[in-house]
Amino acid sequence: MSEDSGNLDLVGIAGAIGEPARASMLCCLMDGRARTATELAAAAGVGASTASSHLGKLKNAHLVQVLVQGKHHYYSLKDPRIAHMLEGMMALSRTHSTPFVPTTPQRLRMARSCYDHMAGTLGVAVHDKLLEDGWLARIKGHDGYDVTDKGESHLAKLGIDVAEARRARRQFASPCLDWSERRPHLGGAVGAALLTAALAKGWLLRDLDSRSLRVTRAGRRVFSAHLGVSMATLGEARG
Repeated sequence: MSEDSGNLDLVGIAGAIGEPARASMLCCLMDGRARTATELAAAAGVGASTASSHLGKLKNAHLVQVLVQGKHHYYSLKDPRIAHMLEGMMALSRTHSTPFVPTTPQRLRMARSCYDHMAGTLGVAVHDKLLEDGWLARIKGHDGYDVTDKGESHLAKLGIDVAEARRARRQFASPCLDWSERRPHLGGAVGAALLTAALAKGWLLRDLDSRSLRVTRAGRRVFSAHLGVSMATLGEARG
């Protein structure tokens, strides 16, 4: 691919994202769940025909994909890297020279999904502890991490198969800039496996209508005992 064609692709993607309704639709899909055109129209505050036009442009820009089941068409992000890109753009859009003061609603800020991995205060804290305790190691000259032998052993105890994550056709483990914390949380196949395990084992519960994740009592115990992350120090409101 030539440099000129690469620039055109970049312009096309930027143009597809750079419209309020389409941006709202993409953000709505960042929890990894598929939605119908009707649901996305409601999220964007537009009518059905307008939503159809916007979704067509997002599909042409290879940002969303469509799954047809009977009479229903379900839209989802085409690639986890798109959520990574959107999270970074959201952080950049709030960059300014004055001291950073988070304005994100507390529940969404505490824990949420960024497509298929964990974000928010909890996600950042887990990322930091995995590095601090030597479960993850930075790869020199590369924007990514490897899992150490120590990390592989401890993650296995949490039900995470690192070998399977290595076989995934995607980035293995990488930092993803968190838009509410302005610091990285863990993305890639390892980050996705961690969230999948936390949901399957009931440590986290999804909200029905947002990206927010709720930490259960079992989850608080696991995050504290196995990952060294205390929910009390993160300011979680107990419900």
